[in-house]
Amino acid sequence: MCADCGCGDEAGARLTVLSEHAGHEHEHHSHSRVVSVEQAVLAKNDHLAADNRAWLASRRITAVNLMSSPGSGKTTLLERTIRDLDGARSVSVIEGDQETLLDAERIRATGRPVVQINTGGGCHLDAEMLARGLRALDPQPTSLLFIENVGNLVCPALFDLGEGARAVIISVTEGDDKPLKYPHMFAAADVVLVNKIDLLPYVDFDLEKCAERARSVRRGVEILALSAKTGEGFAAWHEWLRR
Repeated sequence: MCADCGCGDEAGARLTVLSEHAGHEHEHHSHSRVVSVEQAVLAKNDHLAADNRAWLASRRITAVNLMSSPGSGKTTLLERTIRDLDGARSVSVIEGDQETLLDAERIRATGRPVVQINTGGGCHLDAEMLARGLRALDPQPTSLLFIENVGNLVCPALFDLGEGARAVIISVTEGDDKPLKYPHMFAAADVVLVNKIDLLPYVDFDLEKCAERARSVRRGVEILALSAKTGEGFAAWHEWLRR
């Protein structure tokens, strides 16, 4: 159960493996395997996250948890990141959403392995869901794994998944006061990505003020301004991933 909102007791999560051999874009009938999953009890989450962390470390897999509110551009950012890497490193993705396979289908179009976890009524991924996803996905050793969490700036910050790093994404259309409104999320961030900077001329958003507010809750956190649409600022993001 989520300590903040109480979701999860009766919310049945579903895991879908999207075939890596889908072929051309016109082939709509992918072979999928659906597994019924129950949400982990919050009391067990940290223990399960430690197991996930050990599993990933033993295979030298770098796992990055992408967290944001809905509509910040997580999936678009992920698509461009994968295409920019262009096979330079093996990449796989675990997608988290309450319903639909829409985002997972977009990732599959990049040619990378992807598993969709639908949480039902749940507002976040937890360590047990990730463990099931890892077993289904079986990412390659030394690879890069992106975990796209459910769009929510509250609950995902409370659940350790066993990931190696947490990236919080905020778009300039959301307002520069988000770090103060959602301090737990920004306090958990290893990097803050300010997306959609191509829209800065049209919105009331102060980059410096946003960075100052984010660092008031997470001292020294790295702030990267970029545009998933145009690619501006992505060199710094790729450098951060390399580090």
